[in-house]
Amino acid sequence: IGQKINVVVLDYDEERKRIALGLKQLTPHPWDALEEGLQVGDKVTGKVVVLTDYGAFVEVKPGVEGLVHVSEMSWTKHVHHPSDLLKVGEEIECVILSIDREERKMSLGIRQLTPDPWESIEERYPIGSKHTAEVRNFTHFGIFVTFEDGIDGLIHISDLSWTKKIKHPSDFTSIGSKIDVVVLDVDKESRRLSLGHKQCTPDPWGSIEGVYSIGSIHKGKVGEISARGAVIEFPEEIEGFAPLKQLTKEDGSEAQTGEELDFKVLEFNRNAKRIIVSHTRTYEDAAKGLNVEATPSDVKVNKSATTSAPAEKSTLGDLDALAELREKMEDAEAAGEQE
Repeated sequence: IGQKINVVVLDYDEERKRIALGLKQLTPHPWDALEEGLQVGDKVTGKVVVLTDYGAFVEVKPGVEGLVHVSEMSWTKHVHHPSDLLKVGEEIECVILSIDREERKMSLGIRQLTPDPWESIEERYPIGSKHTAEVRNFTHFGIFVTFEDGIDGLIHISDLSWTKKIKHPSDFTSIGSKIDVVVLDVDKESRRLSLGHKQCTPDPWGSIEGVYSIGSIHKGKVGEISARGAVIEFPEEIEGFAPLKQLTKEDGSEAQTGEELDFKVLEFNRNAKRIIVSHTRTYEDAAKGLNVEATPSDVKVNKSATTSAPAEKSTLGDLDALAELREKMEDAEAAGEQE
């Protein structure tokens, strides 16, 4: 009070006897004083003056502020709020992304100060390459893993195992564990890597076809039992499916989870990756003289059972074949519903 200052007359209201004055008009607008050479791509240093939900305002020159949108703060981190990275009063370096002198607006970026790790993603993680990643999170359809800061990928549940039916990824591994993966696809634009774990090893279905041939008998462990049947666990993570009616033991009781029993292969479907087995048939067929004693890897059909009269053999054989075909179709349907 009492200080003498210079002002600019902005308006005069004769009726109300008022004069509107201005002080800032004595000096050029900060935007008008901004260097003409300042352009997109230049680096500037400024002070964070305001934080909002959508970004941070940075004063790069006295009276000149630019906005760092939350999406321009990091290549790799999902920033929920600018306060996760910045604080008011902090001096930071930014890159000018756009500048509009007429509208007096400027947009800035922080992440542009470092290379975009996804820019060279196809060279560092080419399709078919093998890597080790860390399990970060689960969903019902797969596993999210991380390779490095901001480089994540998804292993779909169907790409976890060649042979096992996995209901939920948490049954297969745990968060924080290391897992070997193969890059199946790179979506640079969407910043997504599609990965597979089972592709780290050859598809065993071609090699086990001879081992689990139709009619062969193998020692297996009864796994989870459902209303349709049970998962049967064989060595080397091979799984089969036994329909409920094929779990009846010779004494009339039903097989229980955890029991180890002999199972006969009724169907091997390489394309569908399905093995249908039966414990019941191991003793029923033996009683009919259809099999000799089997080993876990090989079974030979007892051909001496076919030396009876030709007419009778043909009639009975046709009936048995039809019955067996119908049974296989029912078992396959049950297995399909189980999957």
